[in-house]
Amino acid sequence: MYCQFYGLKERPFNVTSDPAFFFSSKKHKEAISHLIYGVSQRKGIIVLTGEIGTGKTTICRFLLNHLGKNVKTAFILNPAFSESQLLESIIKDFGIAPKTKLDMVWELNNFLLRESNAGNNLVLIVDEAQNLKPNLLEQIRLLSNLETEKDKLLQVILVGQPELNNRINLYDLRQLRQRIMVRYHIGPLDNDEIKAYINHRLEVAGAQDRPQGHSLASDCQSKKIEFSNEAIDAISCFSGGTPRLINMICDRALLAGFVTETNHIDFNIIKRCIGELGSYSVKAG
Repeated sequence: MYCQFYGLKERPFNVTSDPAFFFSSKKHKEAISHLIYGVSQRKGIIVLTGEIGTGKTTICRFLLNHLGKNVKTAFILNPAFSESQLLESIIKDFGIAPKTKLDMVWELNNFLLRESNAGNNLVLIVDEAQNLKPNLLEQIRLLSNLETEKDKLLQVILVGQPELNNRINLYDLRQLRQRIMVRYHIGPLDNDEIKAYINHRLEVAGAQDRPQGHSLASDCQSKKIEFSNEAIDAISCFSGGTPRLINMICDRALLAGFVTETNHIDFNIIKRCIGELGSYSVKAG
């Protein structure tokens, strides 16, 4: 609704996991570095955790777009499967077509060996892994055991909320825990990164200076969208640095700016939007 008014090519604050909007905060860069290290060095099992809305899935999609051509991947979302369904889903995502369900592990092992001999690296990413039952995590451990004398044939990235660590720490999963070679927990954005994050998403969405026009809407389009320092402080207080919450309040703020025909998002707009979203309160200054 407001994109034409502001001269944007798309909505900058969607809550979807779009890697085009990936923001290289300190923590996000560290997370990517850990994942790339674990994959490139064939470390076997890698764990990435973070609270809801901190950008874990976006990191995974960004990683998928930046792995080398010799890396082939399977990406499993919301793995609410039985053991056989999980294995079947992994195999299908790798493009393997087993003749029978009994052949699945055999076919996967042969596929991994062929790809390894061809110089390729195979990576399985399981998102929302905190939902995996212990028997499924144990099955993933067994898959990670497939190896040559030199290297692991399958690199596994388990991505989930902090509850994933509670699962991994179960006594019955101690063998899995001992095979985790790389861990990283991604936290929220620092306060001094939030303004840069907002401006980054606006720029990716096409926000830019435009020639002056004659109507009020054109005048608004002629200037970059600006969030005041007080507005940024209020967004920081509301979101705690969580990207999804930043997106949620900024999207609503741009709609409010469109309604009042302004490109300047100030504290009062943010305060009003927060009030509309629920039981949050902020103070100026």
